[in-house]
Amino acid sequence: MIKIGNIELPDFPLLLAPMEDVSDPPFRRLCKTHGADMMYSEFISSEGLIRDAIKSRQKLDIFDYERPVGIQIFGGDEEAMALSSKIVSTVNPDLIDINFGCPVKKVVSKGAGAGVLKDVDLMVRLTKAVIDSTNLPVTVKTRLGWDESSINIDEVAERLQDIGVQALSIHARTRAQMYKGHSDWTHIARVKNNPRITMPIFGNGDIDSPEKALHYKNEYGIDGIMIGRAAIGYPWIFNEIKHYFKTGEHLPTPTVIDRVEAARNHLIWSMEWKGERLGIVEMRRHYTNYFKGIHSFKDYKQKLVTTDDIDDLFGVMKEIEEVYAGYEFV
Repeated sequence: MIKIGNIELPDFPLLLAPMEDVSDPPFRRLCKTHGADMMYSEFISSEGLIRDAIKSRQKLDIFDYERPVGIQIFGGDEEAMALSSKIVSTVNPDLIDINFGCPVKKVVSKGAGAGVLKDVDLMVRLTKAVIDSTNLPVTVKTRLGWDESSINIDEVAERLQDIGVQALSIHARTRAQMYKGHSDWTHIARVKNNPRITMPIFGNGDIDSPEKALHYKNEYGIDGIMIGRAAIGYPWIFNEIKHYFKTGEHLPTPTVIDRVEAARNHLIWSMEWKGERLGIVEMRRHYTNYFKGIHSFKDYKQKLVTTDDIDDLFGVMKEIEEVYAGYEFV
């Protein structure tokens, strides 16, 4: 059993990564239904929370059925991080996670996200400001380093653990790599095998199949896996990995009916949380992933991303079920 504060997770838990514009409550609910053991909110700007920015505040929404769930914050100012952690604590998540891994320019340029990898002393101060401002467990998600010539994850792990961080998720790329190239989990394994490290170490990056998950589990000895992009449009991956670990066999590939059901639930839950109009519009980015690999699907995809009326949209989904009933995925 893996413990983070008072949170008890199963042996080798599967975590849903925090992803901007993806890991909202409707998507998290879907992944929880399909086997995710712990999840995180989209990352939230500490400055945005303090300014009472509507979008930032909305990201604080969590629901009991998705527990254990963490809220992730980012920022480059100690005072703002401390104050935002107090705000986050009021909605009672199971933990607070700090993002020191986001590589996008608008975050890094503010001295936040992966930008903090250039200054480990600052990272420690920012983290301690959060730890000192909450009674919740504090965890961190980060990368290997700024670039290939400055990989500093070993120092980062030791110093964060020393000040009280209770788990570390490591994306096995540098900031310079963004999301390109291959992840290098040997660095994660080295952190995990460091005799000084006692907190759980979770690996992240390129896990997109049960076989790869099992290989990485055995090869690198980590405590669990965090899955991000592979779950977009494919929440079944969590249960598929668990089943493969137990049996060495694959669950049946989700059918078109399974995919329509997942997309429909995602849409319904999005409308419930965001309102009908916004729920319909923001769901459009997901359809390509749900129906990836279906031949001659272009016309239906066009209907899904242009239909504004909810009854018509449900009608399109029903037609997809009927037309592609029995469709075999290669």
